[in-house]
Amino acid sequence: MSNYLEFEKPLADIEGKAEELRALARANEEMDVEEEAAALDKKAADMLAELYKSLTPWRKCQVARHPDRPHCKDYIEALFTEFTPLAGDRNFADDHAIMGGLARLGDTPVMVIGHEKGHDTKSRIERNFGMARPEGYRKAIRLMDLADRFGLPIITLVDTPGAYPGKGAEERGQSEAIARSTEKCLNVKVPLVSVIIGEGGSGGAVGIATGNKVLMLEHSIYSVISPEGCASILWKDAEKMREAAEALRLTAQDLHKLGVCDEIIAEPLGGAHRDRAGTIERVGKALQEQLRVLGKKSPEELRKERRQKYLDMGKKGL
Repeated sequence: MSNYLEFEKPLADIEGKAEELRALARANEEMDVEEEAAALDKKAADMLAELYKSLTPWRKCQVARHPDRPHCKDYIEALFTEFTPLAGDRNFADDHAIMGGLARLGDTPVMVIGHEKGHDTKSRIERNFGMARPEGYRKAIRLMDLADRFGLPIITLVDTPGAYPGKGAEERGQSEAIARSTEKCLNVKVPLVSVIIGEGGSGGAVGIATGNKVLMLEHSIYSVISPEGCASILWKDAEKMREAAEALRLTAQDLHKLGVCDEIIAEPLGGAHRDRAGTIERVGKALQEQLRVLGKKSPEELRKERRQKYLDMGKKGL
């Protein structure tokens, strides 16, 4: 693993030393370093368990933003078959920060929509780092409307620091597009399951995350504002992001207590990026179970229960 978070630096040193020993052994077949390398591996495993035993909210933010964490495109490629991408808002342009289309989850035909951040410099710029413009939300509305018309369950994969706040986006009606996308989520009469796979930032996330069920990966976050933004507003100091992360109650565990999150999906020790395939498989199983349960309800029940969920939001755990 090439990327380590700030609080993982001691772990990086130990794992690096173990790899150096093995590299020396590969270069010199007469060297026997396996016993020493195994001891370092055990030390690293113990340290990893200790680091992740009780992550602070700020550290969870760092894990949720890890560059190696699986993104929407990874989930679509691994979990869904017969994926047919649908592009454009039929009004202005196609926003690459939001991707979506028709697919199958197991034997179930679905509409899948999600934020895509990109995985390298080129794709991150193309995807605008997962920050959608108005045309992205209008595309999402179009796809949800299509799913509603043909009775297809909707799955949304949320991973965005927030909607794009640029001048052009505001001129084209960013807040109106988010509001209409949220309204569409509330009014569809098919099952809608949302999964926060990384960051769930503000209205940019809510626009496609207003589902019957909201699932969160164990180390994902979901909040009205980023800790840095909150700190800048409250304390005029972005460096107070640790205090802001505590106050925002943005972790999956806090949000489950508040009734915002319906299910927490466990991540492998060290975060989703340490076992991408295992994480994606767990998300797939959770989605299939949610669709199985929601599939038994009538269209009107689905719509009514979804709306009531958000009317009751925040009452639990206070």
